[in-house]
Amino acid sequence: MIAASSVARAGTGEGSTSASGGTSSSGKVPTFTLDQAILTALQRNPTLLNAEQEIKRTKGVIIQVRAQALPQVNVNGTYDWTDPNLVNARTVSTTTGVPTGTTPTGTGASGSLVESPQSQVGDARTLAAAAPTATPGVRNTQLSDVSYSISVTGTQLIFNGTTYNQIRGTFFQRDSAYFAFRNILDQLLATVKTQFYQVVVNRELIKVQEQSVHLLESQLKDQQNRFEAGTVPRFNVLQAEVALYNQLPLLITAQNNYRISKITLAKTLGLDFQPRRGESPPLEVIGEMPYNPRTIALAAAIELGKERRPFLKQARANVLNQLQQVRSAAGQYLPTITTSGGGEWVSSPTNSSWHDISKGWIATVQGSMPIWDSGAIAGQVIQQRALFSEAKITYDDDVRQVELEIQQAYSNLQQNQELIKSQEKNVELADEALRLAKARLDAGAGVQLDVLNAQVQLLTAQTTRLQGLFGYVSSLAEFDRATGAQSTYNEMFADLAPRATKTKTYYTGSGVDAEGKPKQRDDSELRIPARRSRTSSSK
Repeated sequence: MIAASSVARAGTGEGSTSASGGTSSSGKVPTFTLDQAILTALQRNPTLLNAEQEIKRTKGVIIQVRAQALPQVNVNGTYDWTDPNLVNARTVSTTTGVPTGTTPTGTGASGSLVESPQSQVGDARTLAAAAPTATPGVRNTQLSDVSYSISVTGTQLIFNGTTYNQIRGTFFQRDSAYFAFRNILDQLLATVKTQFYQVVVNRELIKVQEQSVHLLESQLKDQQNRFEAGTVPRFNVLQAEVALYNQLPLLITAQNNYRISKITLAKTLGLDFQPRRGESPPLEVIGEMPYNPRTIALAAAIELGKERRPFLKQARANVLNQLQQVRSAAGQYLPTITTSGGGEWVSSPTNSSWHDISKGWIATVQGSMPIWDSGAIAGQVIQQRALFSEAKITYDDDVRQVELEIQQAYSNLQQNQELIKSQEKNVELADEALRLAKARLDAGAGVQLDVLNAQVQLLTAQTTRLQGLFGYVSSLAEFDRATGAQSTYNEMFADLAPRATKTKTYYTGSGVDAEGKPKQRDDSELRIPARRSRTSSSK
């Protein structure tokens, strides 16, 4: 498989750990770092593998369509056997000289001639019944019961107005399949990163919930001891118990989310369910939630996304393919000229011997041209032109879609970056507030409600910070996808890239239109054509 071999060449610096996972022995749960998870997905994800097969399918389409313009040689053969009882009725008559004064008489199936004296004519009806097929001056020859023929014929298209354009269209279909593969690859990378860090953040949220539960348990135990000592009322114990049991569902939910996130990641990586593991998790992840703020220039990022997104290049290939379909439809108005030639060997009708055959050469030149088709070709041209216009409109909308996705990802990055900054200090303050509330309660200057409120505030701050971290890394993965910045992994599949995909044909920057031609004017300026107002009065 191309994907697997390409990944193997890339290497990730993980030492002897395989790309399919860390410790994947039968007795242990496989562990994955982020790089290992990505490489495993590149090898096993079914969506990506299907996209790779689609490239191979389009290559087969190229070969099939191209064959229409290349020579084709066919061998035809026939062999026929006829029952001898039927052959006797299929004779070839040949005229021969007959002596004067004799009358030939048929003797039945043997076909021999018998001379009958005139003095013994006999009854005319009897003679007619005895020899109904006999004819004076004719000798009958029996056909062979075996006949055969062999012909070798070659055909070649000389000219038409459709095949060449259809061939060029298949090349653009192949390029479109390749860019679709690249687009799926970028989407897969963003998905794996997001799901990987979803597992990490759910794991950290469990720790936060467990820490909160432990604090509430210690608070409950302390209130029970104080109640037994007679220093606090029973209400404090009940309040501590309610707070603890209200926190337990949040911990259970976090644990369930953690299990589900690992199952989801395993499915994306293409890992099969192993019955022997039972309820054990399908995998474990190794890594923390990174926070590496990135300085981004929005205008430069949008232009970079236009130039590099496979999504736009796929739309460009579709436009060029539709252009060839328009030309192919219009090419039906032109004449079609074909030629064929070859040799033929035919058996003798009276002898099945190979040495008694007829052979020779045959050649044909055939041409056709439509004169009047009641608008059939014109209708096809109109349809293809409409599809071509639709492809160009779709390309322009795809450009705006890329701009939208980049701006959304940029805005989400800013939001989560500001959220992280606001919560980093807030966690420290909430932790200090909880410490002071507990100290005041221990000193008898505070109340239990202050401790519980401080605990809730700390839990909220920690959860919000973790969600902000996850939001930033997931938004960064989406930003890299939207700008086509996954070149490190895209180069692993360089062997799949057709040569044409590396040319200026697929330059999709701001200065070109849907067909790749330089723009004549600035389309960013809104121009409203002057039209007669519908509300104008008529005289």
